[in-house]
Amino acid sequence: MAVLQAVAKEPCGLAELCTKTGLPRATAHRLAVGLEVHRLLRRGSDGRWRPGAALAELAGGATDPLLDAANAVLPRLRDITGESVQLYRRDGMHRICVSAAEPPSGLRDTVPVGARLPMTAGSGAKVLAAWADPGTQRALLNDAVFGERALLEVRRRGWAQSVAEREPGVASVSAPVRDGAGNVVAAVSVSGPIDRMGRRPGSRWAADLLAAADALHNRL
Repeated sequence: MAVLQAVAKEPCGLAELCTKTGLPRATAHRLAVGLEVHRLLRRGSDGRWRPGAALAELAGGATDPLLDAANAVLPRLRDITGESVQLYRRDGMHRICVSAAEPPSGLRDTVPVGARLPMTAGSGAKVLAAWADPGTQRALLNDAVFGERALLEVRRRGWAQSVAEREPGVASVSAPVRDGAGNVVAAVSVSGPIDRMGRRPGSRWAADLLAAADALHNRL
């Protein structure tokens, strides 16, 4: 896995592979060649290893229950609110948009799937931070526009809102999505222009958002 992750970021020769993985030269070479034999890596004309075709073949058969649930739930939430809807997962000190549903027309807050946003501002960040481990919370709060008291309030009422925190003119409201064991695995958000969402978007959309979060949980 260390070899695959190293090569996924950029092509690696043997020396670079050893540096990135910390593996002895012989071990790194043996693993890379073995992965190459099974087409999980390929070697270019420059002698460097790159991700191989078998990775894409394996990924094509992969399923993600959270994304399957989002495909069923997010369009309905978009239709109810008439606003942009996103689903975020935390990745270290960032959050990634893993699914989105946009209204067909009008002014939108478009967050493309794959977008990597900071965990220091926005309602989605608050939700994911509120249920993060204590060490992550402490690190985030050093730079966040919100404080520990805000996270306590998010946990108390079960949702978060923001107005012009991440981006001027944009308001949002978010709720936690829990898996079958009750762990918070994502945040579902509704976002749009302040002119439409208002300065208290939670009072308008929290109930529908919590219903969507429950629907996602039930599907998981």
